[in-house]
Amino acid sequence: MAKLTKKQKVAYSKIDNTQIFNLIDAAKLIKEITSVNFDATIDIAVRLAVDPRKADQMVRGVVSLPHGTGKDVKVLALVTPDKEAEAKEAGADFVGLDDYLQKIKEGWTDVDVIVTMPSVMGKLGPFGRILGPRGLMPNPKTGTVTMEIGKAVTSIKAGKIDFKVDKTGIIHAGIGKVSFDANKIADNAKEIIQTIKKLKPAAAKGDYMKSIYLSSSMSPSICIDIKSV
Repeated sequence: MAKLTKKQKVAYSKIDNTQIFNLIDAAKLIKEITSVNFDATIDIAVRLAVDPRKADQMVRGVVSLPHGTGKDVKVLALVTPDKEAEAKEAGADFVGLDDYLQKIKEGWTDVDVIVTMPSVMGKLGPFGRILGPRGLMPNPKTGTVTMEIGKAVTSIKAGKIDFKVDKTGIIHAGIGKVSFDANKIADNAKEIIQTIKKLKPAAAKGDYMKSIYLSSSMSPSICIDIKSV
């Protein structure tokens, strides 16, 4: 195990592994124990009592964080010419179709989200092996395949994120920055937690949420009291 730096030792000294916190206290503490010299991302990890290998227990959804993510999300709008102006006005960073499909074919994937139209999805099929593993393949369930291109781009830029339970039963998501006020961090965390609760599969039995943790870049994890949210 790598040796802890002085700052990391101080951070770990403030965390009692047996202690659980409510959201606002956890948000305040995560700001205290983050010592990196950049605006670190705040991450939430929610462990669910589901088996993602079973289709009826898959948990996936979208949420609009009330205070955004604090990240400048780069959006590519793959649209036909009649939708280009709408995408540009909404703030899409890259707008086009065949020229960007060629760039992707050549290995370019320097974007965070791709938005497209139903009529264009047929062209994206061959790019599944490139876009899929990077989480970039548009999906109607996440609102990234739509005729309302402007609305979709605006929502994403404002803090709309999609999430999906991984093969170990955990949902990971970035919900803000350390520079955020503690109340904003707590608000964002509560919003995604409540959204995940609403998506509880009928096949999930017993306690749906097993644990919730907050952490930031290179910080210890803080356990959240599930009952408090």
